[in-house]
Amino acid sequence: MSMSGLYYSALGRVLAEPAPAPGGAGVPTPVKNAPSELVTAVGKGLGLVAWAGTAAGVAGVLITGLMMAISHKRGETSEHMSRLGMVLGGCVLVSVAGPVVNFFF
Repeated sequence: MSMSGLYYSALGRVLAEPAPAPGGAGVPTPVKNAPSELVTAVGKGLGLVAWAGTAAGVAGVLITGLMMAISHKRGETSEHMSRLGMVLGGCVLVSVAGPVVNFFF
């Protein structure tokens, strides 16, 4: 039998099998039963990380602004707008991470 014959034979067997029952019979459904102490500790840890990310973003914007002012005073040209764009992109990423995780979980 040729390779294409094997392919179509296997495809025919897959298509001929009955579809699974609605509701996912035999598929386990996980339940949320984490200990409350763990949920509290993880919540505090994630809150701390989110606060630190926000503080780092604010510090990054301030430092970039300071470097822009110093370079302007000296008459130097530099690529500060790309640095500012990266800092603001990081701020957006940190601020969107929490709602995205809450949406999926």
